[in-house]
Amino acid sequence: MGLMDAMAARVAAGERVTFRPTGSSMVPLIRSRQEVTVAPADASAVETGDIVLARVGGTVYLHLVSAVDRARHRVQISNNRGRVNGWTGMERLFGICVAVDGVPRPRTGGKVRST
Repeated sequence: MGLMDAMAARVAAGERVTFRPTGSSMVPLIRSRQEVTVAPADASAVETGDIVLARVGGTVYLHLVSAVDRARHRVQISNNRGRVNGWTGMERLFGICVAVDGVPRPRTGGKVRST
């Protein structure tokens, strides 16, 4: 089990987690090894532009919500460079990024699931 899978399992269990993901696909929103805090998400409240921890096609990503299809209970996940990872069911959306390097992310109020 990799780091992202481990974080997804913890968040799905109701924990708020802090970790340092690697990679450059979310620059400049998140740079490689920046500390992020992810809280359990109320999937029904997420919007386009939110950064979420979600499983798409067997892989867990900390990426952007690029579209929301509420009628089909799914979200589209993309990186910050224009690559679409795909659609996933809202039940596979585990958490929402609430802070990067201790700085709160905008528009996260009301999107954290109470545990």
